[in-house]
Amino acid sequence: MIKRFIIKIIVFCLVSINVNAIEKVILFGDSLMAGYGLPQEKHLAIVLQNNLNDSGYNLEVIDGSVSGSTSASGLNRVEWSLSQPDIDLMILGLGANDMLRGISPIETEKNLEKIIQIAKLKNIEIILAGMIAPTTHGISYKRKFDNIYSSLAKKYDLDLITFLLEGVALKPEFNQDDGMHPNEKGTLIISSTLKNTILNFIKK
Repeated sequence: MIKRFIIKIIVFCLVSINVNAIEKVILFGDSLMAGYGLPQEKHLAIVLQNNLNDSGYNLEVIDGSVSGSTSASGLNRVEWSLSQPDIDLMILGLGANDMLRGISPIETEKNLEKIIQIAKLKNIEIILAGMIAPTTHGISYKRKFDNIYSSLAKKYDLDLITFLLEGVALKPEFNQDDGMHPNEKGTLIISSTLKNTILNFIKK
């Protein structure tokens, strides 16, 4: 009885230590994370932080996303973005604009890998938020692009969100008039996806 009680205390302490180890999260992506077309209070970073706080987790979420970013421009600004003090976790969600522009998946993967390496050198944990390409640029391009995220997640042992826009993409009710960027309802769905992934990560 006493032994079982002690084990429960130890487990609780370990979970608490793990949760407290993540205090500041940065969203590092493009317009899909930057809140394009939405009022400030509806931006993903703010919605996600409120979502986490309402669930009892005192995490700060900062917005390091820039509309129009490609993996290359993300690489150019990552050192500056990650220079903010005490960042513990980065949600890396770049690649959509590469895909829209038909940029070589090889180049995209190299850029994302360099961003991952820079974050790791700063002892920042990473969750990779993937994208899925349509067949606009052909089946071969789609296959190569879609494989980027699972390949990097496997190589660097990263938690992976297979598709950031799961449950949102191609659903008019969750997107703005352009059919690409999430509206307020879509942002809530993405926030829930990110929250669940973050909590699963810190509870491991």
